[in-house]
Amino acid sequence: MRDWAKARRERTHHLIELGGLVQKAGLVDLTDDDRATLLGAFLDIAGQLQGSNVTTPDDLKTRWRRAGLHAFDAEKKEQA
Repeated sequence: MRDWAKARRERTHHLIELGGLVQKAGLVDLTDDDRATLLGAFLDIAGQLQGSNVTTPDDLKTRWRRAGLHAFDAEKKEQA
């Protein structure tokens, strides 16, 4: 397989996984699949990470990571 094809396949897989996270978080249903709303929310998150006066970007990432890990664990328990 050519390098460009392999890179394209890897990028596509990565983007599909990210889309799955959006779905898993319930954001598609909560926003009625409004992509402008989702983009606005992501832009707001990016703005917070670039320089929030309320909390540091590292604090935000830590809080979000904990919440994400908790959600993954809860899903595993439901499936078991």
